[in-house]
Amino acid sequence: MNFSHSDSSKAEKQTCRDDESSQNEASERVRDAELVKRCQAGDYSAFDELINLYRGKVYAMIYNMIRNDADSWDLSQDVFIKAWKALPKFEGRSAFFTWLYRIAHNVTYDWSRKKKISSSGEFEDYMVDQVDPGGLTNPKGVDSPDSELEREEVRGKITKAINSLSTDHKEVVLLKEVEGMSYQEIADSVGCSTGTVMSRLFYARKKLKEILGDIQND
Repeated sequence: MNFSHSDSSKAEKQTCRDDESSQNEASERVRDAELVKRCQAGDYSAFDELINLYRGKVYAMIYNMIRNDADSWDLSQDVFIKAWKALPKFEGRSAFFTWLYRIAHNVTYDWSRKKKISSSGEFEDYMVDQVDPGGLTNPKGVDSPDSELEREEVRGKITKAINSLSTDHKEVVLLKEVEGMSYQEIADSVGCSTGTVMSRLFYARKKLKEILGDIQND
């Protein structure tokens, strides 16, 4: 099999991106570990830093599940209150955000059960990237009016496709495709085995591919 110079260049660039991503993740884990250690020693300012780092992502994940702005902010606050209370027991066996999302998962599911609703709505994966981590208001998109109109038809199809997924399937798709978590991290976050995660992703992706195949072929 022959490879062109272009293929080699692309592979090198991808390797560089992967290496940079790994370095960033390692740096974030060290930073978070230091902040958690300070929190466990009673340093409230360290916890404020963690809130500023992650409240936007927590909000975006919850909003993608329940599709309600006010309730999402309220639940995000509950998540951090529970996290502060639970921090003395955090041992650092997983990344801080994996542990934090586990709390968010439980808070959101408990709220959903009490409300007797299931999550629905459009899969807005761009929200996590555009949210201001320190922002106090709902994240806003930055698409131009023309771009928004061009995407409207596709959005409608994606909305229907994502609405057809169960809550469990939607959640693993969000964690894998948006957050970029590993199978083990997702399993730790949602409280199931890696095999279950892989199974849910397989069936979710299969269903989405069946529904959205016409979009991919356009």
